[in-house]
Amino acid sequence: MILVFYNFILKCFVLIDLKTSRITHQDAGQMDMYVRIFDETIKSKEDNPTLGIVLCSDTDHDIARYSILKGNEQIFASKYKLYLPSEVELASEIQRQKEVVRLQLEERGEL
Repeated sequence: MILVFYNFILKCFVLIDLKTSRITHQDAGQMDMYVRIFDETIKSKEDNPTLGIVLCSDTDHDIARYSILKGNEQIFASKYKLYLPSEVELASEIQRQKEVVRLQLEERGEL
């Protein structure tokens, strides 16, 4: 299923493909085709290039690295979760991200 949106801030079309399985080369190629069709037939000269997003239940880093996704910076693949994280999981992730930022600041001598 492809969802089509127009982002007025970015001034571009955004295509979202929802997959209930692991991403395949065909999924990436199909999104590339949709993005090219939109860019050639629908977007105006004032619009920025169309963005394509493939949301899937599981990602494959090799496909994202070696497929058409590598050559087209307007296409993205991402894994989604079927549930919202718990409050404990969210708090843990926030603490982990704070630690990452703290370490980066220390490395640069800003702390």
